[in-house]
Amino acid sequence: MKQPMEQQSRRDRHRTMMRTVMWAWALLMATACQQATVPTSFTDTGRQPDIYPDYRDVTVPVNIAPLTFEMDSTAADEMVARFSTEGYELVSGGDKVQPDIDDWRQLTAKAAGKAISVELYTRQGDQWQRYKPFAISVSPDSIDPYISYRLISPSYVTYEELTLNQRCLENYDEQVMVDNMLCSTEANGQCVNCHNFQQYNPQRMQFHARQHHGGTVIAYDGKVRKINMRNDSIISAGVYPAWHPWLPLIVYSTNLTGQSFHTRNLNKIEVFDSASDLIAYDVEKNEVTNLENDTTEFEVFPCWAPDGQTLYYCSAHFEFRDTTSHETEVIMRAKDFKYNIYKKTFNPDTYEFGPRQLVYRADSLDLSATLPRVSPDGRYLMFTLGRYGVFHIWHHEADLYVIDLKNGSVRPMDELNSKDTESYHSWSSNGRWVIFSSRRDDGGYTRPFIAHIGTDGHATKPFELPQADPDYHRQFMKSYNIPEFMKGPVEQTPQDFARVLKESDGEKVKYVGKLSK
Repeated sequence: MKQPMEQQSRRDRHRTMMRTVMWAWALLMATACQQATVPTSFTDTGRQPDIYPDYRDVTVPVNIAPLTFEMDSTAADEMVARFSTEGYELVSGGDKVQPDIDDWRQLTAKAAGKAISVELYTRQGDQWQRYKPFAISVSPDSIDPYISYRLISPSYVTYEELTLNQRCLENYDEQVMVDNMLCSTEANGQCVNCHNFQQYNPQRMQFHARQHHGGTVIAYDGKVRKINMRNDSIISAGVYPAWHPWLPLIVYSTNLTGQSFHTRNLNKIEVFDSASDLIAYDVEKNEVTNLENDTTEFEVFPCWAPDGQTLYYCSAHFEFRDTTSHETEVIMRAKDFKYNIYKKTFNPDTYEFGPRQLVYRADSLDLSATLPRVSPDGRYLMFTLGRYGVFHIWHHEADLYVIDLKNGSVRPMDELNSKDTESYHSWSSNGRWVIFSSRRDDGGYTRPFIAHIGTDGHATKPFELPQADPDYHRQFMKSYNIPEFMKGPVEQTPQDFARVLKESDGEKVKYVGKLSK
């Protein structure tokens, strides 16, 4: 009886959640429909308002969803905001500022290439106050309409109740792409991770599932397959993926990953590899091969340049002392892992890789570089820099850096970094926007932030992913991991992916000494 009762409980929780969402949406619509008027009697504060999220002086794409906000440190019984640009004005009010989406679209269309002036009034009791106006610049550079990410609770709480979601940036629509609980039971758990797309194409997607019904799922032009990539000649199945820009080829790192928990370290968790390597997988031939096979080099996080002729990745040199188990030694010597950035040339006609070349030596600074991602024009390489280790999403000191691949200069992205974690990041398809994970809000949960990137590689002030309710992220106790831009939505349903995962052990890969076209 245990299993049916568990399923019934899940259905009940789902119904409750849907009723809550529908109620909240109805309340939101009722609030939005109230007519707001700008006060005529007020006192001037002489300062800008303290709002959450902080959208003051940010730059947004012309096609972004409405920016909603509330007062942060100062309570208000009522708010009225006047948004104005040349030839258009929008007034929104209530206990929070939540502009109507159709009015917002007209506003941003009028303001493209210019700025929106925001004049905010708040009421406490019978007294209205006016704050100094602030600006929201509207870039004519559009943003990809969708992003995807993994939603997960802190791993010291639970890891099974997680999903891969997709969100439309032009409104607030969010859908579950992959539901981990569809393949998990009380006795047999699963963990889905590391989704990735070929050139932002939702029709060419892959993700990996570990443990129960595990395997690599590849959706390729309408066909969904489960691949069993385990082989005696490689360390593990593929973990961190990188699609070639146009070839049916994915380079993975293979990793023996573990985690340890700290009691006195501000970084609560250390995720580590006790072994890692690079492999290349041919999607059409179902063949796999090793790219590196050096036990003293820990390769991870492959990334293609947009021309398809250069593969970037990170590697740390580490030699075991063989005085204890490898996993125990890695835990004890975690701060000895310092990753550098390397690259390999690649010939798309012959599938041949060249020898590795050093790009950025972080260990000479006693630091560790991870997560390289190259801009679509091939000019800039953004990466995360921390004191040590491979999993910087848990490191409070981690920051974003950028390399100008034209002249080799390196600098911190001070305009993006905060006093807390900045980690995973990805470029939009036009190279004008970047999205990244940050713990700047509360130090505990990663949230997505977006910033405009100029042709000089410098960014504007980042803004938090807009939500229909500005207080949403403060109430939402899950982290957003691996934010990726997409040109459209994934069409498969969570049930489609679960069906493929459950059907079989997957197509067994063939190991070859060398891939060929």
